[in-house]
Amino acid sequence: MVPLLLVLLLILILAGAGFAVKILWWFAIAVLILWLIGFVARPKTGHGRWYRW
Repeated sequence: MVPLLLVLLLILILAGAGFAVKILWWFAIAVLILWLIGFVARPKTGHGRWYRW
């Protein structure tokens, strides 16, 4: 009974990690798209950087 519960717990952990990794990939893609838009649409005056650092 205990090995079965451990296997089920492992499956739940791996499924949760897979879901979290998928969400993080979508978040990283969204940030990359926003960065690229900001890079292309940067102001022509001043330093030409749209970010502070």
